[in-house]
Amino acid sequence: MTLAARLMRALTDPDCAPDHGRPDMTQVSDEELGSLLVAAHDVNAPATYAMRTARLAVEEAVGERQPRYTPDACRRMFEVLVAECEERGGTDLTLGLGALEHCTGPRPDVSGPARALVGLWLEKDTVRQPYALLAIAGLAGDGTLRAAVKRLSEDVGPIVADEIAVLARLSPPERALLSGIDRDSRFDSPLAHAWHGAAGVPAYAAFARRALEAAADRTDAIRAGEIPYRADKAFGDREVTTLGQALRVALLRDEPWLPELFERLLPGVALAPTAARTLPSQALLYEVVRAAQTFPTPELATAIRTVRRTVRHTGVPKQLDKMLKKVDAALAERTDVALRLPRLDFDDEGVLCRTAGDHRAVVTVTESATLTWEKDGRPLRGVPAAVRRDHAALVKELRDLVKRVDAQLATLVRALEGGLALGTTHPYGWWRAELAGHPLARTLVRRLIWEVEVAPGEWRVVLPETDENLPHAPDDTPVRLWHPLRSDPETVRAWRDLLTERRIRQPFKQAFREIYRLTPAEEQTRVHSHRFAAHLVHYRRMFALFRARGWKSGRLGPWDGGDGDAAERTLAAGEWRARFHHTWADWAGDDELASTDRVCFDHRVDGTWREAPLRDVPPLVFSEAMRDVDLFVGVTSIAADPDWTDGGPGRAYWERTGFGELNESAMARRDVLERLLPRLRIADRCTLDGRFLLVRGDLRTYRIHLFSANILMEPDDSYLCVVPARRRGAPELYLPFEDDRLSLILSKAFLLAADADITDESILRQIERGAR
Repeated sequence: MTLAARLMRALTDPDCAPDHGRPDMTQVSDEELGSLLVAAHDVNAPATYAMRTARLAVEEAVGERQPRYTPDACRRMFEVLVAECEERGGTDLTLGLGALEHCTGPRPDVSGPARALVGLWLEKDTVRQPYALLAIAGLAGDGTLRAAVKRLSEDVGPIVADEIAVLARLSPPERALLSGIDRDSRFDSPLAHAWHGAAGVPAYAAFARRALEAAADRTDAIRAGEIPYRADKAFGDREVTTLGQALRVALLRDEPWLPELFERLLPGVALAPTAARTLPSQALLYEVVRAAQTFPTPELATAIRTVRRTVRHTGVPKQLDKMLKKVDAALAERTDVALRLPRLDFDDEGVLCRTAGDHRAVVTVTESATLTWEKDGRPLRGVPAAVRRDHAALVKELRDLVKRVDAQLATLVRALEGGLALGTTHPYGWWRAELAGHPLARTLVRRLIWEVEVAPGEWRVVLPETDENLPHAPDDTPVRLWHPLRSDPETVRAWRDLLTERRIRQPFKQAFREIYRLTPAEEQTRVHSHRFAAHLVHYRRMFALFRARGWKSGRLGPWDGGDGDAAERTLAAGEWRARFHHTWADWAGDDELASTDRVCFDHRVDGTWREAPLRDVPPLVFSEAMRDVDLFVGVTSIAADPDWTDGGPGRAYWERTGFGELNESAMARRDVLERLLPRLRIADRCTLDGRFLLVRGDLRTYRIHLFSANILMEPDDSYLCVVPARRRGAPELYLPFEDDRLSLILSKAFLLAADADITDESILRQIERGAR
């Protein structure tokens, strides 16, 4: 008996004994999966254990791939949905539309069950899934469609009434397409391809503009006193959901009229027309920010930050700060718009000047924006008292400008690095004007290494910071960021030497970037990698890093379903997905621990994810995904925690890993130290020895591990606990990229090279105990 037949029997026969083990759903065809999904929805309580486990396996498979349906399965799906609605009071209407869309033969006549579904739906007090409902009503005939439109248009206001009228006039395929963005709640998040489908419907795109402009008109009228102000009552719940959908479509289309609309709508929903600390619509403000998390633009991110500084409600700014972190992460991934920066009146050298009486303010953009004050051409140490007194508004404006520029530069760095991972190319003419020549972007762009395709397949590598003359090439010539994975070791070494000699600090790790290639062990395991498995990590820190690096993961914990998950990140414009499995381990005091597991990759095929052999993953995708996982482990591993004192398996792992073999990040750290050590004033006291940096002090000799920064003291290899403190013992040092662990290692090296001068009693006792 085939697996599909066994599953069908489990779903339909109450006397069927359950199979043991997890079924291999790759043995089930897409068409068989469609029939199984219909049967799974036909399971009624009380369901047996075999039914529940079979249904779970089917639902998990449907989450990974698109089922297909025979004409009979399509008809049965509609009949099952009617029964489900009658028995449970609700169902998912999009299942019926999906069955028709992916029917493998002639579409069956489903007008009868469609009519019954609509009738049951319209009897409810609250009508859910209005887009899908109208699509189903269209299948039942014009009379049913008119009845649905009439019901959905009752007491909803002009914005939603316009929405329903637009949907009613669409063709059946367009209505079915839009049902993909139908949300029961504004907190739901449809898949990206559904939004792309909606954005391709011209009538809906036109409605999106009308709806958002109508919303801005309403907030203008509230501010003008033409509509009475009531706190958080400017828009109803259904209007907020509708406007959120309209905004996402407009953002996805990157409509040129949006920035002007933001200047009206954002203050309109966030600031009461009185001095009250309430908002006209807190719900719509948060929905706008959630839309920005889905399809961000630099202009919307800036508008949200501007409103955040002026909103009077005490709790809203803190919530906006949390939400903006997700906006920034999403914007960095949307490289097609994230590189768009306003010039903000800065000159070509990244300098902006403003006069304040006898004084002049100068904002300069280098690695970040800085505000200084001058009088008669002489720099001053702070803000002059006269300026603070007479030009307070200008001081605030310039300080806000510095924060805004820094935020834009941080977003630009994330977007550029995201483009490096994607292999994104830009037209050379645009790159020269809007990146290399942009007053704000140039300081970052010029310190990165770029490739210009000067002839088909021939790329010339340039570092604008050191190259006076850029290549002569047509404006449409492709230019991209150089990646060390595409170069030979000698070329990579030469670029690293040049950066070090010229003391150029890159905005992110490029020349010293870690490279991850497939290993023989990974070729043996075929579809998963255990390279970063079996590590114990501080779970909360790792979960925060997931979000910061654009990975999605459910929260783990000691509750049902919280024992394990796979953090996911899509790469290569959504064609590939990396999954990093991890499990909840235990508590360590007030801290939570997780254990790391395998890394897998999926390829999108015909709109669904299929697990891919590691050898089929593009090298750049594999390397960048594994680099992120290495970062998660390296930063959050308990092996890098100098305060770790717990015993048991955790202590054994700490000792084994805290002084064990180096990962790729630590090897890159070692490469940097080889170049930096001869330039340091403690060079004669430092030596690289395998996994360690040896530091000779006056009292003892120390070995600092290049992965964990943990310290062993010679001659007995006793452990020295040095808790990091800000800039303890280390001067400002040039580093070719930002690396907190490398800074910590150097800080400890400077401290221990002068161990006779240490005054910290806790450190001295440890050193002297072994020295005696």
